[in-house]
Amino acid sequence: MREIAAARSSEAATFAACVATILELALEDVPLPPPAEDVGGWRISRWLGGLGLGLVPVADPAGFSWPGPWIGLGRAPGERGPRAVVMYGVPSGVVFDPAPTPAAEGFALERGFVLAASDIALARPVPSVAPTTVGRLESIFVAPSAGAPSQSLDAADAIAGRGLQGDRHTEGRGTFPSGLPGSALTLIEHEVCASFSPPLAADEHRRNLVTRGIDLNRLVGHEFTIGEVRLRGMRLCEPCTVVDGYATRPLLRALVHRGGLRADILADGTIRVGDPVRAGQLQLITSRP
Repeated sequence: MREIAAARSSEAATFAACVATILELALEDVPLPPPAEDVGGWRISRWLGGLGLGLVPVADPAGFSWPGPWIGLGRAPGERGPRAVVMYGVPSGVVFDPAPTPAAEGFALERGFVLAASDIALARPVPSVAPTTVGRLESIFVAPSAGAPSQSLDAADAIAGRGLQGDRHTEGRGTFPSGLPGSALTLIEHEVCASFSPPLAADEHRRNLVTRGIDLNRLVGHEFTIGEVRLRGMRLCEPCTVVDGYATRPLLRALVHRGGLRADILADGTIRVGDPVRAGQLQLITSRP
């Protein structure tokens, strides 16, 4: 997202700034409703329709989660009118407040909208091209349960369809359900961790594996190997308020599209620190008779 600030803290100004931020447009390209019209009314809906998009109202914004940006409208105690913010994650938190002054403590959501494609089949992203570089496995971490300290390992047994031996994802003791597609293994890039000061620690990012030298985002939808273990990238491991809860600093905004990868383990094996990480199926080399 390219953050677009609002000139005023009004509902209309902040709503337009949130739309511009999510769509990465100039603020002047987003129409402002007249004073008597709702921010989610006909003017913005007709304009979005020209882009093949629409606004979907959220029935329960306080309890809503979405693995991407959406717009929340709310106010803090004592504020006369609502303001709009960009929400993000499962569970969701405020990832960007476009108002000139931050929302006061006690900000509570009252309404919400998701910007959605009118025809989702026409809006699906183009499949990524698998990276050609060969990366390296830098670190391995497991935790026996949600919130338990991460334990660093030199090697770990990978169990097909489940996860790493001794990890919460394998034992069904994590924050999210185990056994579902993309729930076995989480990865993050060393380069992302090192971009923070101080660098992200394992108990902040909570990922199982740290890799170096390979673009994890481009592994979504592709098979890849770590050493001799076959895996498949299932989806981005986007940040949420759970990660923010473990860390001692705000991470939600900084990790959008940089939170790593969720992967499935396709065959049992052992992964080791220093193993090569490469896209494509493992090619076994045999000697000729």
